[in-house]
Amino acid sequence: MRPDPIHFIIPEDIVSSMTRWLAISNRENSEVVLNKNVWGVPRRAINQISKVKPGDTVLIYVGQKIVDKEMLPPAITGSFEVISEMYEDATEIFTSPPKLGNEIFPLRIKVKPIEIFDEPVNFKALIPKLKFITNKKQWSGHIRGQAMRIIPEEDYQFIMKAAHTPKD
Repeated sequence: MRPDPIHFIIPEDIVSSMTRWLAISNRENSEVVLNKNVWGVPRRAINQISKVKPGDTVLIYVGQKIVDKEMLPPAITGSFEVISEMYEDATEIFTSPPKLGNEIFPLRIKVKPIEIFDEPVNFKALIPKLKFITNKKQWSGHIRGQAMRIIPEEDYQFIMKAAHTPKD
């Protein structure tokens, strides 16, 4: 049984200066974020990651994957606080998806966990209420091809609440 979540009251002036990000990943790289407290993107995503600042929040999204003939749905695995500016590092710690060849995701930020969800939050169940997804039928177009994207505060709060809602 999961303990009751701790809720913090964050002053409005601080909330308004934070940006909420959705980091689009695969399950292997989600584990790298968890184990090494670092998030990386390819060079083509410099316009996104260069806008990320310490104090911002990153939710890790992982796409669906088949494991042992079972389909794991797209999900949010956890929330992280950004604790560094963007930096460059060519150390090979991430797994490159086949379509990206030998990409090493050299543009990086350091993060620290806010919360790692015991059970990843099923992303498809969230879609009807997410404001940043305006086309609910073709929702993947709001994510596909991006390394990360800004999401509204209310979507971030909704996802965090969903992580604490008991599953049926």
